[in-house]
Amino acid sequence: MCTQDCLDKGSRVFVKFQKYVRALHCPVRWTIINIIGNCEKSTGEIFEELKRSGEELSRSGLYYHLSELEEAGIIELAMYREVGGGAPEKVWRLKTKEIRINLLDASEET
Repeated sequence: MCTQDCLDKGSRVFVKFQKYVRALHCPVRWTIINIIGNCEKSTGEIFEELKRSGEELSRSGLYYHLSELEEAGIIELAMYREVGGGAPEKVWRLKTKEIRINLLDASEET
């Protein structure tokens, strides 16, 4: 029979797994990850590359996908870049390049 401690560890692993599944369920987000790659890319650069690859996505749709990836800890804000005289543009980089979940050891980090 499982103890409360066992259930708590299992719940932590499940929540972490669920966070990644939620962020990565959408093919557009995989494309965004590949666009960023090992570089830093601005929101505008990502938007333009998505358009070139045939994705029909509004800017607000892109912001939504970026925020979901950021919330999951997959991407992070690298800096703000000044563009012309307008508002600074966010520049993104991958925060996580590999996701590992040890199903037997809930204390292991990703």
